[in-house]
Amino acid sequence: MTTNDAVADRLEEFADRLEALEVEYKPRAYRRAAENVRTHPESVDALAREGTDAVGEIDRVGDAIAAKIVEFVETGAIDELEDLRDELPADIVALTRVEGVGPKTVGQLYDALGIETLDDLDAAAEAGEIQTVDGFGPTSEANIAAGIETARRASERERLDRARPRAEAIREYLAVHEDSDEVSLAGSIRRWKPTVGDVDVLVASGSGAAIVEAFTDWPEADRTIEAGDQKAAIESGGVRIDLRVVAPGEFGAATQYFTGSRDHNVDLRQRAIDRDWKLNEFGLFDVPGVEDDDQRAGERIAGEHEAAIYDALDLPPIEPELREGRGEIAAAADGELPDLIDAGDLRGDLHVHTDASDGDATIEEMARAAAERGLDYLGIADHAAGPGIVGGVGLSDDELRAHRDRIRELDDTVDIRLLAGVEANIAPDGTIGIDDDLLASLDVVVASPHHDLSGPGTDRLVAAAEHPHVDVIGHPTGAYRLGREGLGLDLDRLGQVAAEHDTALEVNANPRRLDLGGRAVRTVLEAGAQIVVNTDAHRPSALDLVRYGVHTARRGWAEADDVLNAQSVETVLDA
Repeated sequence: MTTNDAVADRLEEFADRLEALEVEYKPRAYRRAAENVRTHPESVDALAREGTDAVGEIDRVGDAIAAKIVEFVETGAIDELEDLRDELPADIVALTRVEGVGPKTVGQLYDALGIETLDDLDAAAEAGEIQTVDGFGPTSEANIAAGIETARRASERERLDRARPRAEAIREYLAVHEDSDEVSLAGSIRRWKPTVGDVDVLVASGSGAAIVEAFTDWPEADRTIEAGDQKAAIESGGVRIDLRVVAPGEFGAATQYFTGSRDHNVDLRQRAIDRDWKLNEFGLFDVPGVEDDDQRAGERIAGEHEAAIYDALDLPPIEPELREGRGEIAAAADGELPDLIDAGDLRGDLHVHTDASDGDATIEEMARAAAERGLDYLGIADHAAGPGIVGGVGLSDDELRAHRDRIRELDDTVDIRLLAGVEANIAPDGTIGIDDDLLASLDVVVASPHHDLSGPGTDRLVAAAEHPHVDVIGHPTGAYRLGREGLGLDLDRLGQVAAEHDTALEVNANPRRLDLGGRAVRTVLEAGAQIVVNTDAHRPSALDLVRYGVHTARRGWAEADDVLNAQSVETVLDA
Protein backbone atom coordinates (compact mmCIF):
# COMPACT_ATOMS: atom_id res chain seq x y z
CA MET A 1 0.00 0.00 0.00
CA THR A 2 1.37 3.41 -1.01
CA THR A 3 1.36 5.85 1.90
CA ASN A 4 0.29 9.49 1.68
CA ASP A 5 3.83 10.49 2.65
CA ALA A 6 5.30 8.50 -0.24
CA VAL A 7 2.99 10.21 -2.72
CA ALA A 8 3.74 13.63 -1.23
CA ASP A 9 7.49 12.94 -1.41
CA ARG A 10 7.20 12.31 -5.15
CA LEU A 11 5.24 15.51 -5.70
CA GLU A 12 7.79 17.51 -3.71
CA GLU A 13 10.61 16.01 -5.76
CA PHE A 14 8.65 16.93 -8.89
CA ALA A 15 8.46 20.54 -7.66
CA ASP A 16 12.17 20.66 -6.84
CA ARG A 17 13.22 19.30 -10.21
CA LEU A 18 11.00 21.74 -12.07
CA GLU A 19 12.46 24.60 -10.03
CA ALA A 20 16.00 23.37 -10.64
CA LEU A 21 15.24 23.48 -14.36
CA GLU A 22 13.86 27.01 -13.88
CA VAL A 23 10.30 26.13 -14.85
CA GLU A 24 7.97 28.86 -13.62
CA TYR A 25 4.68 28.56 -11.71
CA LYS A 26 4.40 24.75 -11.71
CA PRO A 27 6.68 24.12 -8.68
CA ARG A 28 4.33 25.98 -6.36
CA ALA A 29 1.33 23.97 -7.59
CA TYR A 30 3.13 20.71 -6.94
CA ARG A 31 4.24 21.82 -3.46
CA ARG A 32 0.72 22.80 -2.47
CA ALA A 33 -0.59 19.49 -3.74
CA ALA A 34 2.14 17.64 -1.84
CA GLU A 35 1.25 19.34 1.44
CA ASN A 36 -2.43 18.56 1.04
CA VAL A 37 -1.75 14.96 0.10
CA ARG A 38 0.58 14.50 3.08
CA THR A 39 -2.01 15.79 5.53
CA HIS A 40 -5.09 14.35 3.84
CA PRO A 41 -7.09 12.35 6.40
CA GLU A 42 -7.97 9.57 3.97
CA SER A 43 -5.71 7.05 2.27
CA VAL A 44 -4.65 8.55 -1.04
CA ASP A 45 -3.81 5.02 -2.17
CA ALA A 46 -7.48 4.06 -1.75
CA LEU A 47 -8.62 7.19 -3.58
CA ALA A 48 -6.21 6.53 -6.44
CA ARG A 49 -7.66 3.08 -6.94
CA GLU A 50 -11.04 4.75 -7.45
CA GLY A 51 -9.57 6.94 -10.19
CA THR A 52 -8.45 10.48 -10.90
CA ASP A 53 -11.82 12.03 -10.02
CA ALA A 54 -11.56 10.74 -6.45
CA VAL A 55 -7.97 11.98 -6.10
CA GLY A 56 -8.98 15.31 -7.60
CA GLU A 57 -11.28 15.93 -4.65
CA ILE A 58 -8.18 16.60 -2.51
CA ASP A 59 -7.78 20.34 -2.10
CA ARG A 60 -5.43 21.89 -4.71
CA VAL A 61 -4.89 18.66 -6.60
CA GLY A 62 -5.81 19.32 -10.21
CA ASP A 63 -6.46 16.83 -12.98
CA ALA A 64 -2.84 16.65 -14.19
CA ILE A 65 -1.42 16.03 -10.72
CA ALA A 66 -4.24 13.60 -9.89
CA ALA A 67 -3.35 11.56 -12.97
CA LYS A 68 0.28 11.40 -11.85
CA ILE A 69 -0.76 10.25 -8.37
CA VAL A 70 -2.86 7.46 -9.86
CA GLU A 71 0.04 6.49 -12.12
CA PHE A 72 2.39 6.31 -9.12
CA VAL A 73 0.00 4.23 -7.03
CA GLU A 74 -0.67 1.82 -9.88
CA THR A 75 2.87 1.47 -11.25
CA GLY A 76 5.23 2.70 -8.54
CA ALA A 77 6.64 5.37 -10.87
CA ILE A 78 5.71 8.54 -12.76
CA ASP A 79 7.01 8.64 -16.32
CA GLU A 80 7.32 12.41 -16.44
CA LEU A 81 9.27 12.42 -13.17
CA GLU A 82 11.60 9.77 -14.61
CA ASP A 83 12.16 12.06 -17.61
CA LEU A 84 13.04 14.92 -15.28
CA ARG A 85 15.46 12.66 -13.41
CA ASP A 86 17.11 11.80 -16.73
CA GLU A 87 17.35 15.48 -17.65
CA LEU A 88 18.84 16.33 -14.24
CA PRO A 89 20.35 13.12 -12.80
CA ALA A 90 21.16 14.67 -9.42
CA ASP A 91 19.99 13.37 -6.06
CA ILE A 92 18.00 16.52 -5.46
CA VAL A 93 16.39 15.27 -2.25
CA ALA A 94 19.75 14.66 -0.57
CA LEU A 95 21.47 17.74 -1.99
CA THR A 96 18.75 20.16 -0.92
CA ARG A 97 19.11 18.96 2.67
CA VAL A 98 22.40 20.89 2.73
CA GLU A 99 21.96 24.30 4.32
CA GLY A 100 21.98 26.96 1.60
CA VAL A 101 21.44 24.55 -1.29
CA GLY A 102 18.06 24.90 -2.94
CA PRO A 103 16.75 23.35 -6.15
CA LYS A 104 18.10 26.16 -8.31
CA THR A 105 21.54 25.72 -6.71
CA VAL A 106 21.41 22.02 -7.55
CA GLY A 107 20.67 22.91 -11.17
CA GLN A 108 23.55 25.42 -11.29
CA LEU A 109 26.07 23.03 -9.73
CA TYR A 110 25.04 20.19 -12.00
CA ASP A 111 25.36 22.34 -15.12
CA ALA A 112 28.75 23.74 -14.07
CA LEU A 113 30.38 20.82 -12.27
CA GLY A 114 28.27 17.75 -12.94
CA ILE A 115 27.47 17.36 -9.23
CA GLU A 116 24.91 14.60 -8.68
CA THR A 117 25.41 13.34 -5.12
CA LEU A 118 26.45 14.48 -1.66
CA ASP A 119 29.79 12.77 -2.25
CA ASP A 120 30.24 14.81 -5.46
CA LEU A 121 29.35 17.98 -3.56
CA ASP A 122 31.78 17.11 -0.77
CA ALA A 123 34.59 16.45 -3.25
CA ALA A 124 33.91 19.67 -5.15
CA ALA A 125 33.95 21.70 -1.94
CA GLU A 126 37.16 19.99 -0.82
CA ALA A 127 38.78 20.84 -4.18
CA GLY A 128 37.63 24.46 -4.05
CA GLU A 129 35.59 24.10 -7.24
CA ILE A 130 32.26 25.47 -5.99
CA GLN A 131 33.63 28.98 -5.53
CA THR A 132 34.55 29.05 -9.22
CA VAL A 133 30.88 28.86 -10.26
CA ASP A 134 29.16 32.17 -11.03
CA GLY A 135 27.25 33.39 -8.00
CA PHE A 136 29.33 31.43 -5.50
CA GLY A 137 32.41 32.38 -3.51
CA PRO A 138 34.67 31.10 -0.74
CA THR A 139 32.07 31.84 1.96
CA SER A 140 29.20 30.05 0.23
CA GLU A 141 31.50 27.13 -0.54
CA ALA A 142 32.55 26.90 3.12
CA ASN A 143 28.91 27.04 4.26
CA ILE A 144 27.94 24.26 1.87
CA ALA A 145 30.86 22.12 2.99
CA ALA A 146 29.90 22.61 6.64
CA GLY A 147 26.33 21.48 5.99
CA ILE A 148 27.06 18.26 4.16
CA GLU A 149 27.49 16.01 7.18
CA THR A 150 24.32 17.31 8.77
CA ALA A 151 22.45 16.70 5.53
CA ARG A 152 23.55 13.08 5.57
CA ARG A 153 21.71 12.63 8.87
CA ALA A 154 18.73 14.86 8.17
CA SER A 155 16.45 12.30 6.60
CA GLU A 156 14.06 11.87 9.53
CA ARG A 157 11.41 14.16 10.94
CA GLU A 158 10.76 14.27 14.65
CA ARG A 159 7.52 13.82 16.53
CA LEU A 160 6.21 16.96 18.15
CA ASP A 161 6.70 15.63 21.68
CA ARG A 162 10.41 15.09 21.05
CA ALA A 163 10.97 18.52 19.53
CA ARG A 164 8.58 20.74 21.48
CA PRO A 165 10.13 20.33 24.96
CA ARG A 166 13.57 21.17 23.59
CA ALA A 167 12.10 24.14 21.75
CA GLU A 168 10.54 25.45 24.94
CA ALA A 169 13.73 24.85 26.89
CA ILE A 170 15.90 26.83 24.48
CA ARG A 171 13.29 29.60 24.36
CA GLU A 172 13.32 29.90 28.16
CA TYR A 173 17.12 29.75 28.26
CA LEU A 174 17.52 32.58 25.76
CA ALA A 175 14.68 34.66 27.21
CA VAL A 176 16.65 35.38 30.40
CA HIS A 177 19.81 36.43 28.58
CA GLU A 178 20.65 40.05 29.30
CA ASP A 179 20.89 40.88 25.59
CA SER A 180 17.54 39.31 24.62
CA ASP A 181 14.66 41.73 24.11
CA GLU A 182 12.15 39.11 22.94
CA VAL A 183 12.24 35.42 22.04
CA SER A 184 9.76 33.41 19.99
CA LEU A 185 9.51 30.00 18.42
CA ALA A 186 8.66 29.92 14.74
CA GLY A 187 8.06 27.49 11.90
CA SER A 188 6.07 24.29 12.17
CA ILE A 189 6.89 23.90 15.87
CA ARG A 190 4.96 27.12 16.61
CA ARG A 191 2.07 25.92 14.44
CA TRP A 192 2.04 22.67 16.48
CA LYS A 193 2.35 20.36 13.49
CA PRO A 194 2.45 16.70 14.62
CA THR A 195 5.93 16.19 13.18
CA VAL A 196 8.69 18.72 12.49
CA GLY A 197 11.93 18.80 10.57
CA ASP A 198 13.69 21.15 12.97
CA VAL A 199 13.08 23.84 15.58
CA ASP A 200 13.19 27.54 14.67
CA VAL A 201 13.79 30.16 17.35
CA LEU A 202 13.99 33.94 16.87
CA VAL A 203 15.59 36.45 19.22
CA ALA A 204 15.23 40.23 19.08
CA SER A 205 18.57 41.71 20.07
CA GLY A 206 21.09 44.33 19.14
CA SER A 207 23.92 41.98 20.16
CA GLY A 208 23.82 39.08 17.73
CA ALA A 209 27.26 37.76 18.61
CA ALA A 210 26.41 37.51 22.31
CA ILE A 211 23.16 35.66 21.61
CA VAL A 212 24.86 33.26 19.22
CA GLU A 213 27.57 32.55 21.78
CA ALA A 214 24.99 31.84 24.48
CA PHE A 215 23.01 29.66 22.08
CA THR A 216 25.97 27.49 21.12
CA ASP A 217 26.99 27.26 24.79
CA TRP A 218 23.58 25.92 25.84
CA PRO A 219 24.27 22.96 28.15
CA GLU A 220 21.71 20.84 26.27
CA ALA A 221 23.52 21.31 22.94
CA ASP A 222 25.27 18.17 21.75
CA ARG A 223 27.17 19.94 19.00
CA THR A 224 27.31 23.16 17.02
CA ILE A 225 26.37 22.74 13.38
CA GLU A 226 27.17 26.30 12.35
CA ALA A 227 27.56 29.71 13.95
CA GLY A 228 27.69 33.18 12.41
CA ASP A 229 27.05 36.73 13.57
CA GLN A 230 23.26 36.54 13.45
CA LYS A 231 22.45 32.88 12.78
CA ALA A 232 23.47 29.56 14.25
CA ALA A 233 22.35 25.95 14.41
CA ILE A 234 22.90 23.27 17.03
CA GLU A 235 21.84 19.69 17.57
CA SER A 236 20.24 18.62 20.84
CA GLY A 237 19.05 15.09 21.43
CA GLY A 238 18.96 14.46 17.70
CA VAL A 239 16.82 17.58 17.08
CA ARG A 240 18.23 20.38 14.96
CA ILE A 241 17.59 23.87 16.38
CA ASP A 242 18.10 26.94 14.19
CA LEU A 243 18.60 30.39 15.69
CA ARG A 244 18.10 33.70 13.93
CA VAL A 245 18.83 37.02 15.67
CA VAL A 246 16.88 40.00 14.31
CA ALA A 247 16.70 43.70 15.01
CA PRO A 248 14.13 44.53 17.70
CA GLY A 249 12.20 46.77 15.31
CA GLU A 250 11.81 43.87 12.88
CA PHE A 251 11.01 41.13 15.37
CA GLY A 252 7.26 41.05 14.74
CA ALA A 253 7.67 40.82 10.98
CA ALA A 254 10.32 38.13 11.31
CA THR A 255 8.16 36.12 13.71
CA GLN A 256 5.22 36.28 11.32
CA TYR A 257 7.32 35.44 8.28
CA PHE A 258 9.26 32.54 9.76
CA THR A 259 6.22 31.02 11.45
CA GLY A 260 4.66 30.44 8.03
CA SER A 261 3.18 28.42 6.55
CA ARG A 262 4.32 29.22 3.02
CA ASP A 263 0.72 29.27 1.78
CA HIS A 264 -0.41 31.55 4.62
CA ASN A 265 2.42 33.95 3.89
CA VAL A 266 1.67 34.00 0.16
CA ASP A 267 -1.96 34.87 0.85
CA LEU A 268 -1.01 37.52 3.41
CA ARG A 269 1.61 39.01 1.10
CA GLN A 270 -0.99 39.28 -1.67
CA ARG A 271 -3.20 41.28 0.70
CA ALA A 272 -0.31 43.69 1.14
CA ILE A 273 0.32 43.89 -2.61
CA ASP A 274 -3.33 44.78 -3.17
CA ARG A 275 -2.65 47.90 -1.07
CA ASP A 276 0.56 48.78 -2.94
CA TRP A 277 2.56 47.58 0.04
CA LYS A 278 5.14 44.87 0.44
CA LEU A 279 5.49 42.40 3.28
CA ASN A 280 8.65 40.46 4.10
CA GLU A 281 10.68 39.33 7.07
CA PHE A 282 11.83 42.89 7.74
CA GLY A 283 8.45 44.57 7.92
CA LEU A 284 5.40 45.88 6.12
CA PHE A 285 6.32 48.76 3.80
CA ASP A 286 4.49 51.36 1.71
CA VAL A 287 6.31 51.22 -1.63
CA PRO A 288 4.52 53.25 -4.37
CA GLY A 289 7.21 54.81 -6.53
CA VAL A 290 10.00 52.91 -4.77
CA GLU A 291 12.24 51.16 -7.30
CA ASP A 292 15.03 50.17 -4.91
CA ASP A 293 15.48 46.39 -4.67
CA ASP A 294 16.47 46.71 -1.00
CA GLN A 295 13.94 44.65 0.96
CA ARG A 296 13.81 47.41 3.58
CA ALA A 297 13.11 50.13 1.01
CA GLY A 298 9.93 52.15 1.47
CA GLU A 299 8.10 53.62 4.43
CA ARG A 300 7.79 51.07 7.24
CA ILE A 301 4.17 50.64 8.31
CA ALA A 302 4.70 47.87 10.86
CA GLY A 303 7.36 45.41 11.91
CA GLU A 304 8.15 45.54 15.61
CA HIS A 305 5.07 43.57 16.70
CA GLU A 306 3.45 40.63 14.93
CA ALA A 307 -0.10 41.71 15.79
CA ALA A 308 0.56 45.08 14.15
CA ILE A 309 1.23 43.37 10.82
CA TYR A 310 -2.24 41.84 10.84
CA ASP A 311 -3.84 45.01 12.19
CA ALA A 312 -2.35 47.15 9.42
CA LEU A 313 -3.83 44.69 6.91
CA ASP A 314 -7.26 45.08 8.56
CA LEU A 315 -7.14 41.63 10.13
CA PRO A 316 -7.35 40.41 13.70
CA PRO A 317 -4.37 38.35 14.90
CA ILE A 318 -4.53 34.83 13.48
CA GLU A 319 -3.46 32.04 15.83
CA PRO A 320 -0.38 30.13 14.62
CA GLU A 321 -2.26 26.79 14.51
CA LEU A 322 -4.57 28.22 11.83
CA ARG A 323 -1.86 29.57 9.52
CA GLU A 324 -1.94 26.85 6.87
CA GLY A 325 -3.42 28.72 3.92
CA ARG A 326 -6.80 27.03 4.30
CA GLY A 327 -9.13 29.99 4.32
CA GLU A 328 -8.04 31.57 7.59
CA ILE A 329 -7.27 34.97 6.07
CA ALA A 330 -10.67 35.18 4.37
CA ALA A 331 -12.31 34.09 7.62
CA ALA A 332 -10.37 36.74 9.53
CA ALA A 333 -11.36 39.42 7.03
CA ASP A 334 -15.02 38.44 7.41
CA GLY A 335 -14.86 38.30 11.21
CA GLU A 336 -15.44 34.55 11.17
CA LEU A 337 -12.34 33.17 12.85
CA PRO A 338 -13.16 30.51 15.46
CA ASP A 339 -12.81 31.17 19.18
CA LEU A 340 -10.38 28.31 19.60
CA ILE A 341 -10.56 25.74 22.38
CA ASP A 342 -8.06 26.23 25.18
CA ALA A 343 -6.66 23.63 27.57
CA GLY A 344 -8.39 25.43 30.42
CA ASP A 345 -11.77 24.75 28.78
CA LEU A 346 -11.49 20.99 29.31
CA ARG A 347 -13.46 19.69 32.28
CA GLY A 348 -12.72 15.99 32.02
CA ASP A 349 -10.97 13.13 30.28
CA LEU A 350 -13.04 10.19 29.06
CA HIS A 351 -10.28 7.75 28.11
CA VAL A 352 -7.66 6.68 30.63
CA HIS A 353 -6.36 3.27 31.69
CA THR A 354 -5.41 1.71 35.02
CA ASP A 355 -3.57 -1.38 36.16
CA ALA A 356 -6.81 -3.30 35.67
CA SER A 357 -5.68 -3.63 32.05
CA ASP A 358 -2.44 -2.22 30.64
CA GLY A 359 -2.04 0.91 32.78
CA ASP A 360 0.66 1.50 35.40
CA ALA A 361 -1.45 3.05 38.17
CA THR A 362 -4.50 2.27 40.29
CA ILE A 363 -7.90 3.88 39.88
CA GLU A 364 -7.22 5.99 42.96
CA GLU A 365 -3.84 7.19 41.64
CA MET A 366 -5.30 8.20 38.28
CA ALA A 367 -8.22 9.94 40.01
CA ARG A 368 -5.89 11.86 42.32
CA ALA A 369 -3.70 12.98 39.42
CA ALA A 370 -6.69 14.14 37.39
CA ALA A 371 -8.11 16.07 40.33
CA GLU A 372 -4.74 17.74 40.90
CA ARG A 373 -4.88 18.95 37.30
CA GLY A 374 -8.24 20.59 37.90
CA LEU A 375 -10.51 18.13 36.09
CA ASP A 376 -14.10 17.64 37.23
CA TYR A 377 -14.53 14.08 35.97
CA LEU A 378 -12.52 11.12 34.71
CA GLY A 379 -13.62 8.24 32.52
CA ILE A 380 -11.88 4.98 33.45
CA ALA A 381 -11.83 3.14 30.13
CA ASP A 382 -9.71 0.03 30.55
CA HIS A 383 -9.44 -2.39 27.66
CA ALA A 384 -11.99 -5.09 27.12
CA ALA A 385 -10.66 -8.43 25.90
CA GLY A 386 -10.24 -8.65 22.17
CA PRO A 387 -7.78 -8.81 19.26
CA GLY A 388 -5.01 -6.24 19.07
CA ILE A 389 -4.82 -5.55 22.81
CA VAL A 390 -1.13 -5.48 23.75
CA GLY A 391 -0.23 -8.33 26.08
CA GLY A 392 -3.75 -9.75 25.98
CA VAL A 393 -4.65 -7.85 29.16
CA GLY A 394 -8.22 -6.93 28.26
CA LEU A 395 -11.08 -7.57 30.68
CA SER A 396 -13.68 -10.28 30.13
CA ASP A 397 -17.33 -9.31 30.55
CA ASP A 398 -17.39 -10.67 34.11
CA GLU A 399 -14.15 -8.84 34.96
CA LEU A 400 -15.54 -5.67 33.45
CA ARG A 401 -18.67 -5.89 35.62
CA ALA A 402 -16.51 -6.19 38.73
CA HIS A 403 -14.31 -3.33 37.54
CA ARG A 404 -17.40 -1.16 36.96
CA ASP A 405 -18.58 -1.82 40.49
CA ARG A 406 -15.16 -1.04 41.94
CA ILE A 407 -15.05 2.32 40.11
CA ARG A 408 -18.45 3.25 41.51
CA GLU A 409 -17.43 2.26 45.01
CA LEU A 410 -14.43 4.57 44.79
CA ASP A 411 -16.42 7.46 43.30
CA ASP A 412 -17.45 8.70 46.75
CA THR A 413 -13.91 8.50 48.13
CA VAL A 414 -12.02 10.71 45.65
CA ASP A 415 -12.12 14.44 44.82
CA ILE A 416 -13.35 13.93 41.27
CA ARG A 417 -16.34 12.35 39.60
CA LEU A 418 -15.40 8.89 38.32
CA LEU A 419 -17.17 7.47 35.28
CA ALA A 420 -17.22 3.71 34.79
CA GLY A 421 -16.27 2.97 31.22
CA VAL A 422 -14.45 0.69 28.82
CA GLU A 423 -12.34 0.84 25.70
CA ALA A 424 -13.86 -1.78 23.45
CA ASN A 425 -12.36 -3.10 20.27
CA ILE A 426 -14.05 -2.45 16.92
CA ALA A 427 -13.80 -5.63 14.86
CA PRO A 428 -13.28 -5.36 11.09
CA ASP A 429 -17.01 -5.97 10.61
CA GLY A 430 -17.83 -3.08 12.95
CA THR A 431 -19.11 -5.18 15.84
CA ILE A 432 -18.32 -4.58 19.53
CA GLY A 433 -17.61 -7.83 21.33
CA ILE A 434 -19.24 -6.96 24.65
CA ASP A 435 -22.68 -7.87 25.97
CA ASP A 436 -25.18 -5.09 25.16
CA ASP A 437 -26.68 -5.02 28.65
CA LEU A 438 -23.19 -4.57 30.10
CA LEU A 439 -22.44 -1.73 27.69
CA ALA A 440 -25.73 -0.08 28.63
CA SER A 441 -24.77 -0.17 32.30
CA LEU A 442 -21.55 1.83 31.76
CA ASP A 443 -21.19 5.60 31.90
CA VAL A 444 -18.96 5.93 28.86
CA VAL A 445 -18.06 3.49 26.08
CA VAL A 446 -15.02 4.23 23.93
CA ALA A 447 -14.81 1.97 20.88
CA SER A 448 -11.50 1.90 18.99
CA PRO A 449 -9.89 -0.05 16.15
CA HIS A 450 -6.88 -2.07 17.34
CA HIS A 451 -6.04 -4.56 14.60
CA ASP A 452 -6.25 -5.01 10.81
CA LEU A 453 -5.41 -1.32 10.46
CA SER A 454 -4.77 -1.00 6.74
CA GLY A 455 -7.07 -0.24 3.87
CA PRO A 456 -10.55 1.29 4.01
CA GLY A 457 -12.16 1.54 7.43
CA THR A 458 -15.19 3.76 6.98
CA ASP A 459 -17.85 1.05 7.10
CA ARG A 460 -16.20 -0.44 10.16
CA LEU A 461 -16.27 2.82 12.14
CA VAL A 462 -19.67 3.87 10.86
CA ALA A 463 -21.14 0.63 12.25
CA ALA A 464 -19.54 1.36 15.62
CA ALA A 465 -20.73 4.97 15.61
CA GLU A 466 -24.27 3.75 14.98
CA HIS A 467 -24.16 1.40 17.96
CA PRO A 468 -26.66 2.72 20.56
CA HIS A 469 -24.23 2.32 23.47
CA VAL A 470 -21.02 3.67 21.90
CA ASP A 471 -20.25 7.21 23.05
CA VAL A 472 -16.79 7.79 21.55
CA ILE A 473 -14.81 6.43 18.61
CA GLY A 474 -11.24 6.30 19.94
CA HIS A 475 -8.14 7.02 17.80
CA PRO A 476 -10.25 6.53 14.65
CA THR A 477 -7.55 5.76 12.08
CA GLY A 478 -5.29 3.78 14.40
CA ALA A 479 -2.31 5.58 12.85
CA TYR A 480 1.06 6.16 14.50
CA ARG A 481 2.97 9.32 13.62
CA LEU A 482 6.14 8.48 11.65
CA GLY A 483 5.01 4.89 11.81
CA ARG A 484 1.76 3.21 10.89
CA GLU A 485 -0.52 4.98 8.42
CA GLY A 486 -3.75 3.47 9.73
CA LEU A 487 -7.20 3.15 8.23
CA GLY A 488 -8.39 5.13 5.25
CA LEU A 489 -11.59 6.97 6.19
CA ASP A 490 -14.31 8.94 4.47
CA LEU A 491 -14.43 11.54 7.21
CA ASP A 492 -17.39 13.41 5.78
CA ARG A 493 -19.51 10.29 5.99
CA LEU A 494 -18.17 9.25 9.39
CA GLY A 495 -18.73 12.76 10.73
CA GLN A 496 -22.32 12.83 9.49
CA VAL A 497 -23.12 9.45 11.03
CA ALA A 498 -21.43 10.39 14.30
CA ALA A 499 -23.49 13.59 14.44
CA GLU A 500 -26.73 11.69 13.80
CA HIS A 501 -26.01 9.25 16.63
CA ASP A 502 -24.42 11.66 19.14
CA THR A 503 -21.14 9.78 18.97
CA ALA A 504 -18.02 11.88 19.56
CA LEU A 505 -14.85 11.34 17.53
CA GLU A 506 -11.63 11.34 19.50
CA VAL A 507 -8.55 13.46 19.19
CA ASN A 508 -6.16 11.12 20.96
CA ALA A 509 -3.64 13.44 22.59
CA ASN A 510 -0.83 10.89 22.77
CA PRO A 511 1.78 12.46 20.44
CA ARG A 512 2.49 9.05 18.99
CA ARG A 513 -1.07 9.16 17.67
CA LEU A 514 -2.63 12.67 17.49
CA ASP A 515 -5.53 10.88 15.87
CA LEU A 516 -7.69 12.50 14.61
CA GLY A 517 -5.29 15.09 13.16
CA GLY A 518 -6.05 18.76 12.65
CA ARG A 519 -7.23 18.54 9.05
CA ALA A 520 -9.48 15.61 9.94
CA VAL A 521 -10.92 17.48 12.92
CA ARG A 522 -12.02 20.33 10.69
CA THR A 523 -13.65 17.90 8.28
CA VAL A 524 -15.70 16.08 10.91
CA LEU A 525 -16.72 19.33 12.60
CA GLU A 526 -17.97 20.67 9.29
CA ALA A 527 -19.93 17.43 8.93
CA GLY A 528 -21.68 18.23 12.21
CA ALA A 529 -19.88 15.86 14.58
CA GLN A 530 -18.50 16.62 18.01
CA ILE A 531 -14.96 15.74 19.03
CA VAL A 532 -13.48 14.78 22.39
CA VAL A 533 -9.86 15.42 23.42
CA ASN A 534 -8.66 12.46 25.48
CA THR A 535 -5.19 11.56 26.69
CA ASP A 536 -5.50 7.76 26.58
CA ALA A 537 -3.24 8.04 29.63
CA HIS A 538 -1.78 4.82 31.03
CA ARG A 539 -0.06 6.58 33.94
CA PRO A 540 -0.61 9.86 35.84
CA SER A 541 2.13 11.80 34.05
CA ALA A 542 0.54 11.06 30.70
CA LEU A 543 -2.39 13.30 31.62
CA ASP A 544 -0.05 16.19 30.80
CA LEU A 545 -0.04 15.16 27.15
CA VAL A 546 -3.46 16.74 26.84
CA ARG A 547 -1.91 19.93 25.46
CA TYR A 548 -0.87 18.13 22.29
CA GLY A 549 -4.46 17.08 21.75
CA VAL A 550 -5.79 20.57 22.44
CA HIS A 551 -3.43 22.17 19.93
CA THR A 552 -4.33 19.51 17.39
CA ALA A 553 -8.01 20.35 17.91
CA ARG A 554 -7.13 24.03 17.46
CA ARG A 555 -5.46 23.17 14.15
CA GLY A 556 -8.87 21.81 13.18
CA TRP A 557 -10.61 25.11 14.08
CA ALA A 558 -12.33 23.57 17.13
CA GLU A 559 -14.13 25.75 19.65
CA ALA A 560 -15.12 24.74 23.19
CA ASP A 561 -18.68 23.98 22.10
CA ASP A 562 -17.31 21.46 19.60
CA VAL A 563 -15.57 19.43 22.32
CA LEU A 564 -17.58 16.99 24.43
CA ASN A 565 -15.26 17.01 27.42
CA ALA A 566 -15.34 20.79 27.59
CA GLN A 567 -18.94 20.34 28.78
CA SER A 568 -20.33 19.42 32.19
CA VAL A 569 -20.48 15.83 33.41
CA GLU A 570 -24.27 15.98 33.15
CA THR A 571 -24.00 16.86 29.47
CA VAL A 572 -21.54 14.01 28.94
CA LEU A 573 -23.83 11.50 30.62
CA ASP A 574 -26.82 12.72 28.60
CA ALA A 575 -24.95 12.50 25.29
